Amino acid sequence: MPELPEVETVRRSLEPKIVGRTIKGLTINLPRIVNSPPGHDFAETLIGKSFEKLERRGKYLLCYLSEDYCLVVHLRMTGRLIHCSPEEPIVRHSHVLIELDDGQQLRYIDVRQFGTLTLRKTEELDKLSGLKDLGPEPLGEDFTLAEFQKAIASKKRNIKALLLDQRFIAGLGNIYVDEALARAALHPDRLASDLASEEVDSLYQSIRQVLEEGISARGTSFRDYVDGEGNKGDFQNRLWVYGRAGQPCPRCKEPIQREKKAGRGTHFCPCCQR
Repeated sequence: MPELPEVETVRRSLEPKIVGRTIKGLTINLPRIVNSPPGHDFAETLIGKSFEKLERRGKYLLCYLSEDYCLVVHLRMTGRLIHCSPEEPIVRHSHVLIELDDGQQLRYIDVRQFGTLTLRKTEELDKLSGLKDLGPEPLGEDFTLAEFQKAIASKKRNIKALLLDQRFIAGLGNIYVDEALARAALHPDRLASDLASEEVDSLYQSIRQVLEEGISARGTSFRDYVDGEGNKGDFQNRLWVYGRAGQPCPRCKEPIQREKKAGRGTHFCPCCQR
């Protein structure tokens, strides 16, 4: 699933291509993935609107449109949002084609069909399921060490499950949680409330570091993820533990283990992470 760095990379790659462009046409091949305000037709409402700015909230891409509308894109497992020429062959699972006034297209492609495109008035975004309960942005100014220490102190949950909870921190998923815990040398089964102050400090720094590195590398591409121009990321070549079961830990050279924790396949070093 695309996580914060992947969605941020999509945002950065699409923004210069589509901001200022007007939607001239729309083809919907899979109606169930689009959602519009009650009493509004998705296509009729969207056509004629212009893209004004692109923002990200957690794993959601927010496409702000003219007339105070916002197209909320959730890529989920395998969604792709790609800007391309209409002459490019239309691949399988191209569910929504958006025609722009410069002759280019924005295509939503999704093999697993779990993603969604939701159209809402901007004043309704704080009521939208998924968005309304998101925790702080881990790279935001309000995500301070002091706030993180305060939030984590009372949480009697294992640290892996807590970091995956979007209500606690927005945007982290399986890849970057495993990587942050590895860099902080913390075992995923540790109770959050049991972490010492210096361990919380290390985890805070590791979360921010791994996300910034992921963005710098334009995301992690294993199978489906590409940016808004169809290019793969490179962070998969810089991972410490995720997807490296049986390979040596970059710190101590012991084999990385993979076990199911918090309902997810979890990669960690049994020697370094305590």
